[in-house]
Amino acid sequence: MFRFFIGRLAVLIPTFLGVSIIAFSFIRLLPGDPVMLMSGERVMAPERYAKIMSDLGLDRPLYVQYIDYLGNLVQGDFGSSIVTKRPVLQEFISLFPATMELALCAILFAIILGIPAGIFAAVKRGTWFDQGVMGVALVGYSMPIFWWGLLLIVLFSNTLQWTPVSGRISLMYFFKPVTGFMLIDSLLSGQAGAFKSAFRSLILPTIVLGTIPLAVIARQTRSAMLEVLGEDYVRTARSKGLAPLRVVGVHALRNAMIPVVTSIGLQVGVLLGGAILTETIFSWPGIGKWMVDAVFKRDYAVVQGGLLLIAAIIMLVNLIVDLMYGLINPRIRH
Repeated sequence: MFRFFIGRLAVLIPTFLGVSIIAFSFIRLLPGDPVMLMSGERVMAPERYAKIMSDLGLDRPLYVQYIDYLGNLVQGDFGSSIVTKRPVLQEFISLFPATMELALCAILFAIILGIPAGIFAAVKRGTWFDQGVMGVALVGYSMPIFWWGLLLIVLFSNTLQWTPVSGRISLMYFFKPVTGFMLIDSLLSGQAGAFKSAFRSLILPTIVLGTIPLAVIARQTRSAMLEVLGEDYVRTARSKGLAPLRVVGVHALRNAMIPVVTSIGLQVGVLLGGAILTETIFSWPGIGKWMVDAVFKRDYAVVQGGLLLIAAIIMLVNLIVDLMYGLINPRIRH
């Protein structure tokens, strides 16, 4: 296990290096000058423009800028925002709890509904329930996030007025954040109605962000269960007279969970990518909206640092998923 862990860490190093090159190049390929965007509509003198370019280090060759940037990364320095002047890592840490809360709720929503739906669809293969679940999963997977989010806002926020349109909590409530997770902080605040407001604000973004992972998990669970249910040991368990719930829930499900866990791990990237659209639609103050604003402002340090930090999180989650295989199925050895 230790050798496997070290081997995976060694693979992550060139991966991280490749992501750093992509992140560094991506923002510079976009049209627009960050210095001119900072100046707004004002006319900037050439001397002033040259000084700002020099202060930001943008007047040097690109390969020199990248080498300097890579050297700073080795020291844990992701740079500072051109707009706010704050360290990128500090801004990321302050905004990440909002995205993490939304992503956790979305993946829980997908797991709680997706795994049981996939199991029952496999057990009831060929029935109307199976066809209905797979049809809904296909629709959910194919639905654009921005359209789905706007549709839910129109229905539940504007028409029915059950949920707020945007934000994490009503402006009626104000308290100092402790954990950064609004559901927890609203409970700790002791203000009546604060938790309910935070929960209502989380419903629509959770559904929108969790729809695609829900569809993927349901289809993957069904496929894995169908493969396992046809194995000899499952038929043997049934011939011994074991209860159907035990056969499906213990003997079949445990062995079918390997591809499902892999699928759940891969959905972390989908969640963080989908969070960019979801947070923009619902004005959710997380890293997704932060990254979108940085792209429009050509804030090089924020875009580069944000992409690298998100990539590091995705790689870490995939490493954890790989290590979980042996816990789920002891027959697997790394």
